[in-house]
Amino acid sequence: MKKASIIMMVGPLFLLGLYIFPLWNIMLGAPQYPEPLGMNIFIDGIKGFNEFDIVNIDGLNHYIGMKTIPKPEEMWEFSAFPKVIGAMVFLGVLIGFLGFIGKVSYKWFIGWFLLMSVLGVLGMYDFNAWMIDYGTNLDPHAIMKMANPDGTPMTYKPPLFGHANMLNFQVTSLPKTGAWMMFVGMMLTVVAFLVGKKNTSKT
Repeated sequence: MKKASIIMMVGPLFLLGLYIFPLWNIMLGAPQYPEPLGMNIFIDGIKGFNEFDIVNIDGLNHYIGMKTIPKPEEMWEFSAFPKVIGAMVFLGVLIGFLGFIGKVSYKWFIGWFLLMSVLGVLGMYDFNAWMIDYGTNLDPHAIMKMANPDGTPMTYKPPLFGHANMLNFQVTSLPKTGAWMMFVGMMLTVVAFLVGKKNTSKT
């Protein structure tokens, strides 16, 4: 059980990478931009992939009526997410420590994983809802008003995951280093559960 508990204590620490590395990345490529424009989404804000990318993206969005990229103080998520991640790291390490001293069973390890999974799904749902609003709630007085072949207003929601064509832009949305570190940390807690279960079944 001690080996499983140590793995459990290490796993949640990988989530600390979310405070340093981006969680997600959206890149926009077009013929007029030899260097693609991009956004790195962190748990506490959005930054340009290159120095002036946010300014350039906001400039393009203005013509089609999209909102400007939100600043950290304009979205409650950017203040809440760092606190949630910090709480989950603390809780995971605490559960691992309590397992190490024999106060809780290995079943608590998978409990942490399930809770983190639910929070992750809710976070992705919230992120997707923001992108829907960002890409569809357009300024009716925009300079350019694009329409689909059937006459309905064109929307510009970036893909949650993968690739999409938007006007003459090729848009790609993929997880980045922070997301992969979170994934590794969560998988380690599953390993801790399996190791704890195996060791318990032998006794």
